[in-house]
Amino acid sequence: MKTDIIFYRLFQEIPSIFFELISNHPDEANNYQFASVEIKQTSFRIDGVFLPVETIYKPIYFVEVQFQQDDEIYSRLIAEICLYLRQNKPQNDWNAVVLYPNRNVDTGDIKHYREFFDSQRVRRIYLDELGDTATLPIGIATVKLVIEDKDIAINQARELIARTRQQTNSQLQQQLLQLIETILVYKFPNMSREEIEAMFSLSELKQTRFYQEAFQEGKEEGERRGKLKAVIPMLSAGLTIEQIAQALELSVEEVRQAAQEQSCD
Repeated sequence: MKTDIIFYRLFQEIPSIFFELISNHPDEANNYQFASVEIKQTSFRIDGVFLPVETIYKPIYFVEVQFQQDDEIYSRLIAEICLYLRQNKPQNDWNAVVLYPNRNVDTGDIKHYREFFDSQRVRRIYLDELGDTATLPIGIATVKLVIEDKDIAINQARELIARTRQQTNSQLQQQLLQLIETILVYKFPNMSREEIEAMFSLSELKQTRFYQEAFQEGKEEGERRGKLKAVIPMLSAGLTIEQIAQALELSVEEVRQAAQEQSCD
């Protein structure tokens, strides 16, 4: 699963989840914008940075998502942060958060950076230790869905979808549904459309990207069939294959094939 993409999208679309993860009020997200930051003249890229909006009194938050063992994670992270601070010279203070699926993945040596951890300037969050999904805020519960075993994830996805029905904020409801859907698609790449549809009620399904893209595909396919049916009448009117292709915005090969198939009917 491309977990970095999942979390980048999650924090970009629903940044309040990050602040819930670090035990801040979710409204704190209103003071920040989230982005991925590349350090100039190096190969470093920080997974995500929450930058305060028009204030120097709130800290910058550097976010690292680490789902594979990396013995040099902390030397790399501290180096990235120090280079960012040197290049950008922000007036704000800073904190860093590293997200792990569990403690077994955390193999980095903090010996040279212990002060950062003792002071809580750098914090580690282990997703499997966040608590029982049923008692967590829905945003954090959705984050945990990423690390669940496949057999458990199906039932938890259904429970999360049911909880979205209680959301009075329709925009947040749609964002959560689309996020759950994205996690399912990454987690179960071979899941059929019928299986995904079974996870959602009809009204919920219509709010997902999956449905909207499928609907658009169907709409475009319907338009294409309508255009192809016009080929024979246009040929009968004396237009050439090339003229028909241009008029209908189809390829010459599509028009020629349609003409052959319909003439055989």
